[in-house]
Amino acid sequence: MDEKIKFSKYQGAGNDFVLIDNRSGFFDRDNHDLIQSLCDRRFGIGADGLMLLQNNKNFDFEMVYYNANGGEASMCGNGGRCIVAFARDLGIITDKTAFLAVDGKHDAYIHDNQVDLGMIDVSSVERDEEAYVLNTGSPHYVTWANDLKNMDVYHIGSAIRNNDTYQKEGINVNFVEREGNGYFVRTFERGVEDETFACGTGATATAMAIALHESLDGELEIPIRVLGGQLYISFHKQGQHFTNVRLKGPAQFVFKGTFPSPFSR
Repeated sequence: MDEKIKFSKYQGAGNDFVLIDNRSGFFDRDNHDLIQSLCDRRFGIGADGLMLLQNNKNFDFEMVYYNANGGEASMCGNGGRCIVAFARDLGIITDKTAFLAVDGKHDAYIHDNQVDLGMIDVSSVERDEEAYVLNTGSPHYVTWANDLKNMDVYHIGSAIRNNDTYQKEGINVNFVEREGNGYFVRTFERGVEDETFACGTGATATAMAIALHESLDGELEIPIRVLGGQLYISFHKQGQHFTNVRLKGPAQFVFKGTFPSPFSR
């Protein structure tokens, strides 16, 4: 009988992920074709990315994240929140954790389906004409927009991501517009190569760009609405230095299942 690999699917504000418990180390991390096929929305499970939860002797667990194109990727904020919920549901943690990701240590607190995730400090912000360029665990380009709900984010975002400046390494492109007491953000993500319903590191980068653009300082919390829901980003800002950065939002279990294992003998 063919062996089956167990997976779970989670989503954070519409950003969806396949999660696999790889503490035994059975999953081939270099099988990028398999990862891409699992994320395929027509021929696979369908997701913006795939994460492996792995053992790490110094932390509760380690997060290894892959984009939907199968390539191992930089930090994913919504993915980070989802893997915290996954770890809680596996019984690895209860209501708090410290785990390792590609950009270093992260701490998090979880209550019901809400996860408060610590992000990296940021002290370097560049400008590309009117846009802000910064790295919040992944590289981001943030620019202001008008009539954002009707904007062609796919084509405009793809053109920026693939221009001469960013094509080689890629960049995530965020468009932001003020909305009532908060802000509305839409993001074109590299690796997915499409607009996603949410991007956690993108929302974080956008909140920092807003604080710079509006000359805000001190302890701040900025509400960001994305296509898939509501996120809250808080930090301490002094000049261009951002510390105590937190990303708060939902992380929800969707379903679980199995798929045939290519590793069975």
